[in-house]
Amino acid sequence: MNSSSNPSTITLPSSPTCSPYSNTSPKIALIDYGRGNLRSVFRALQSVGANVTILSSPDQFPSFDALVLPGVGAFGDCIAGLQIRGFWNHLLNWLNDQRPYLGICLGYQILFEQSEESPGIQGLAYWKGTVRRFPSKPGVKIPHIGWNQIYLGSSSPLFTPSNQGSFVYFVHSYRPIPHDTGIITAWCEYAGERFAAAAGCGPIQAVQFHPEKSQTVGLGILKNFVEFLRSQIRK
Repeated sequence: MNSSSNPSTITLPSSPTCSPYSNTSPKIALIDYGRGNLRSVFRALQSVGANVTILSSPDQFPSFDALVLPGVGAFGDCIAGLQIRGFWNHLLNWLNDQRPYLGICLGYQILFEQSEESPGIQGLAYWKGTVRRFPSKPGVKIPHIGWNQIYLGSSSPLFTPSNQGSFVYFVHSYRPIPHDTGIITAWCEYAGERFAAAAGCGPIQAVQFHPEKSQTVGLGILKNFVEFLRSQIRK
């Protein structure tokens, strides 16, 4: 694949609530903070066996097995949206209780302390580190848009050995720089540097790329997350 290819997106069906689920289908809340690629993420998770609900308020948090937070736009806007809709403190408590979470793009970045994109705005600070913009270099296009390869780091339920060197789809100008490199579960190379394409520790997992736009590889990663949740339900 090359970076000029268009990603495959998945269209939301007209009646998603009619889809059958097994008794062990994980119940996933897809957080709606007013922005984000919810439709394609919803359909992708549903296609790999999850029982998905789009949630616009935090009242029903306890009834779910996992939270998924996709995000597009600016770091500060994402945080403002979560605060305005009442998600912020509930999300902090969810993470502190070590309950399953998958962050996608901005949903990954806000796990860190702060971002150069929105100076003075505090992130969730679940992990120590800063989100920084790719450096401007001759011949390097920012944002980083298109297909690129990932290389596996620390163990993660999202990845299997077959994901080594897989192509996934990116759209971003900023990337997290974790203080603890041990949480980095996948690397990618862009703008002459190696950056953290994914990070995770236990049930808290996050990726910078868009699995819902990454065709078969991306759906496989989401399926791995759903299977991880299913294994926790059975315990």
